[in-house]
Amino acid sequence: MSIRQASTTDRARTPHRRQTTVAWRRSVPWQGPASRIDMALMGAILGVVALGLAMRPLKPFLLASHPVTLEFLTGDLTAIGAAAAFARIGEAALWLVVVAGAAGMVKLDWLTWWTGRQWGGGIIKMFTTSERAQRFANRATELNPKILRAAVVLAVLPGVPTAVIYAMAGWARMRLTTFLLLNLAGAFLMTGLVAGVGYGLGQHAVDLVLLVDRFASVASLTLIAVAAVIPLVKRRIRRKGGRSAARSQTLSA
Repeated sequence: MSIRQASTTDRARTPHRRQTTVAWRRSVPWQGPASRIDMALMGAILGVVALGLAMRPLKPFLLASHPVTLEFLTGDLTAIGAAAAFARIGEAALWLVVVAGAAGMVKLDWLTWWTGRQWGGGIIKMFTTSERAQRFANRATELNPKILRAAVVLAVLPGVPTAVIYAMAGWARMRLTTFLLLNLAGAFLMTGLVAGVGYGLGQHAVDLVLLVDRFASVASLTLIAVAAVIPLVKRRIRRKGGRSAARSQTLSA
């Protein structure tokens, strides 16, 4: 290859490289080259997501056998209610149910606070596509500290974009100790409410949990079978599509 041909090839590749770089920068929350902290924090977030996905098939089994352990691992409200129901029939201590549930809800929230402190508005765009939520988050540094503190406490309520609120707290430079105390207060509030409902239902809730446990194995095996069959079906469809395309090209030729 001559020097002219090489320079022409490099020029042709340059726009493609620029487009790839722009697309990459839009998909990550940081600006400029990634630092070690950026990579470590992103790795931690991906690890949390992977842990949540790995725990999903185990939830039906742990719900009936180890509900307190499940609520600590996942912070799941269903597990908190189930554990409180078991506490009603003497299978667990109610205080342990509340403490384990609150700890399970807040144990990794400091990572979300840290993402807001590290990346600011960049992480908000990854957490939500809602324009209203993004506009609200962009005012994080302008909000009254009292309003932001109340938002952190109430972020556990259903329908509230929890991750956005926690990232806003980090972006607004709220102290970690303040954030953790407010976060824990909200978690205890929600855990106490859900545990109270589960404790009140008692044996009825336990019977429902045991029924779920009975059919958990069947449901899990069904999901595994479906997950294994879907890729095979997609491959068949692609092969048929490729064959039909090849036949049409042959006929047209």
